[in-house]
Amino acid sequence: MADRETKQQEKYELSITADKVTSTDERFAMDNLSLGDNYKPLDTYFARTDGTVIRRICSKGERRISNQTMPRLACQVFEKQLAALSADERDVFPICQYSPARDVIRGIYASVAEYKKQRNTWEYMTYNYGSGRLFVLYCWNIFSTIIFAQECLKRFGEPGDRFVLIYREKDEKETEADAAEAAAREELVQQFNGYRNPYSSLLIESKNVIFRGAPGTGKSYLAREIAADIISDGYEDNYANLTDEQKKQVGFVQFHPSYDYSDFVEGLRPQVNDDGSMGFALRDGIFKQFIGRARKNYEDSQKTTETIERELSVQESIAEFLSSIELGEDEFKTIRGNKFTITGADDKHIYISIPENASVKKVTVNLDEIKQMLESGKRFDKPIDITAFFNKKNATHAHSYDYAIYKEIQEIQKKKRKQSRAAVKATELKKYIFIIDEINRGEISKIFGELFFSIDPGYRGRAGEIATQYAYLHSDPDEKFYIPENVYIIGTMNDIDRSVDSFDFAMRRRFRFVELKPDDRLEMLSTLEDEELENEAIRRMTALNKEILNVEDLNENYQIGASYFLKLKTLTFDQLWTDHLQPLLQEYVQGMYNEKDIMSRLAKAYGYGQTTEGDANEAAQNQG
Repeated sequence: MADRETKQQEKYELSITADKVTSTDERFAMDNLSLGDNYKPLDTYFARTDGTVIRRICSKGERRISNQTMPRLACQVFEKQLAALSADERDVFPICQYSPARDVIRGIYASVAEYKKQRNTWEYMTYNYGSGRLFVLYCWNIFSTIIFAQECLKRFGEPGDRFVLIYREKDEKETEADAAEAAAREELVQQFNGYRNPYSSLLIESKNVIFRGAPGTGKSYLAREIAADIISDGYEDNYANLTDEQKKQVGFVQFHPSYDYSDFVEGLRPQVNDDGSMGFALRDGIFKQFIGRARKNYEDSQKTTETIERELSVQESIAEFLSSIELGEDEFKTIRGNKFTITGADDKHIYISIPENASVKKVTVNLDEIKQMLESGKRFDKPIDITAFFNKKNATHAHSYDYAIYKEIQEIQKKKRKQSRAAVKATELKKYIFIIDEINRGEISKIFGELFFSIDPGYRGRAGEIATQYAYLHSDPDEKFYIPENVYIIGTMNDIDRSVDSFDFAMRRRFRFVELKPDDRLEMLSTLEDEELENEAIRRMTALNKEILNVEDLNENYQIGASYFLKLKTLTFDQLWTDHLQPLLQEYVQGMYNEKDIMSRLAKAYGYGQTTEGDANEAAQNQG
């Protein structure tokens, strides 16, 4: 054991030159680069033959050191030379060969889409070399791009130049966590191209997307359509047709100026205490509640059927125990003989009354701690064992009651083990989508707080763990919050909203922005279920938007989107103009010197007063 700990703490240095690759780790071999799965990078740098050392200049949001740092450093050092390669040269550029028996992985691609045509996997790295131009190449473990780095030295380096990689062995927890997250991420992208909506794959790839554009371009409608498409694995694109269970995988909120952290993440909320007095209790906000559901599914999907069966047995035993007692009446004893009764229970706590205790009359027991004890399979002979199990320095008053309840439930659990039960199934990993409508209307820094870090697509999973502002009030103060791999976030914003200009730059880095133009979502109008009406709506919308661009102080951000014309299900074209479009456009041009003339031109372009046959029919229907 001691030898193993010494080895895990040892650092190794790997040196790459144009001629050879060597490591201070005797187990390293170029014919088995899969060994890189077992190691964690600590540092990497490029050393010129003159002694100059160059390190990676990390972009915003990029981790300082990761499996991708060395190949990104190679791209940084030899950026001009790589950019000058022809398309054919990039296609065959060697990246990795795990062993002599396996094919060489080749190719430097200009986009993720091009890369995925060759390898439909998320095992890649990107390097941005300005104006949105990318190098995309295969990258997995810390050894997987050794051949790429060496090839760069052979073609572009000077004699004596070298890359140096410092690394160590992963510990057991790191290995298990990496394997679990890799399996989960691969499972989530298996159906990358199997969706009905073209924007669905874009969200799966990017994790966070904001749809921006003029009013009425159908951004909110599209967000729900994408959610339904992804949740149903391409079977359904109408949110209303999802099952109640599937709808739990979709969260929705609309931001506004007074919305804050306590609404979104967590905060203190007033409550009436048992004695009738008013107090405050910590409550999860809508986003944290949603993440809780997604995280439970993610963590459950990583469990074996044996673990699931054990947990199910524990849950059933706890439920049976609580249903078998009479609250406030049945007496129990601690190991020291103190009598107590159970007065109530919820999903997180068991509430205890100790009538004979002179100082403390009530105790709240953490139900999750009892679950962990029962699920661990460990033996607890006295309350002090609980203190050790949870790595606490000192025993708490509640541990005596934890132990007493644990013993009662354990007896039920022993009886249940003798009963045969149906085989359980592994939990399916599901995708969860959270929609933030009007994301720019809230004060982003006030709403997200420290979640800026964990919301970054590069920090999904435990790599993005953070302690929330109210962690000290949690039943477990060491509890960390993270956003699991199976969560995707969609935001929407109107380009003409003045709050767009003040949208937090830290959040801009964490979202992919996709512009929706008025004619991008014309397919929405098919729901009018009248081809002539649909064509007339498109004709009028196109003419109106063309005239809007002729107004000197307006631009495409002020154009009208197709969703306004869905109101033609109940309105005539003239009613749509007078009740909806005219007031909106009037606000746009208010204060312009030729305001009246502009509105006249817009009305003419739209065709106000030019009643169509469809209008006449609808007007007659509305009257009677």
